[in-house]
Order: sequence, then C-alpha cells, then structure tokens
Amino acid sequence: MMEEILLKAEKREIIGKQVKALRREGKLPAVLYGPHIDSQAIMLDFHEANRVLSGLTSSQLVIIDVDGEKHTTLIKEKQRHPVRGSIQHIDFRAVSMTEKLRANVMVELIGDAPAVKEFNGVIVTGLEELEVECLPKYLPERILVDISVLGKIGDSIRVSDVKAPENVVILSNPSDMVVLVTAPVTEEAVEMVEEAVEEEPEVIEKGKKEEEEF
Repeated sequence: MMEEILLKAEKREIIGKQVKALRREGKLPAVLYGPHIDSQAIMLDFHEANRVLSGLTSSQLVIIDVDGEKHTTLIKEKQRHPVRGSIQHIDFRAVSMTEKLRANVMVELIGDAPAVKEFNGVIVTGLEELEVECLPKYLPERILVDISVLGKIGDSIRVSDVKAPENVVILSNPSDMVVLVTAPVTEEAVEMVEEAVEEEPEVIEKGKKEEEEF
C-alpha cells in the first residue's frame, strides 16, 4: 500500500492574474474538481505543497483536506515555473474509493539484460507509462518490468508480456512495445544519418520550387 499523502487547503476567492499575489504570500493556487463534487478554487501552503508533490508519480493518491472536508485525489496537471522549476499551479481530480478509475502508471525497469553485457546491446524504452483500470486503493505507484529476460539483440517486452499487479487491469494496447534491445549504433551509421539530414533540405527545397513553378 502507498503511504498516505495529506495536504491541507483552503478555499480561495482570488482568481485570474491576481493569483500572483497569493504566491508572494506563500500560497499555491490550485483547482479541485471531480464527477461528484463542484469544481472549486483552493490554495495550499506553497513550500509544503512543492516539497510533498514535486516527486510524486501520476498515479499516487493525494488526500486534500479543504477546511476539514477530505477528498481523495489524483494530480491531473502541474504547471511549473520556467526557470525555478517550482510548481505554480496544480489541478486535483477527486476520485471515489468505491468506483474503478483509469490512470497512467509509470513503468520502472528492473534487473539486468544479458544482451547488454554479452552483445553490447542498447535498451530502448517504448512506453514510460501504462494505462490501467482499478479501484483507487489498488492503484500502483509504478509497474515493474523485469528486463533480465532480454537475452539477445532484437528481444523485446510488449504490453502483453507485462504482469499486472493484483486487482489491476492493464488497458494499454497489448501489442505496443514497452522495451527493446537494439544493436549498438556505430560511428558509420551516425555519419550516414548526418549526411542524409544534410541532403534532405536541398531535396525538399527543390520539390517546393517545382510546385511553385506549376
């Protein structure tokens, strides 16, 4: 089970461009919404919220206590400062603990692929998240994918190969690639790609001129 994460919040009246003043006062503007509650503007302690929420995955549940009323939520969107990287605004979606939900869960690769050590293979990640469906209490923080089965170049793991946690259904396309072992890229291959890129603009420009002439 995940560790319970709880943050206290207050309802706010200030909206729009005026929320800059809230941040100067140490408050983080946010929005709370969901299928069974009215959307409401709220604010949290800026430093506490940034400390707690910055490292969370998209599937971790967060309990928001709004003036004594608790809501179990998922983070739907975080807006960050372009320079400092701190969270500037956040959207929370309230969920029902008795209704199944759909969420994206982070993929974490574990183990060592023999193809990397024995054949100098390169691990290429196809999917960083998988869509799942389950009750909120079963929502995993991440889904572990063991790459120790990748023994040779060309070996791969698809969604259909991933074992879902108990009480969780994976909804992502079963044929989608999660991880693949490819051959190492040689200097010759890099040079070929670079040469092709250099030539491409000339070909495109030539075709464009021909079209304009007609």
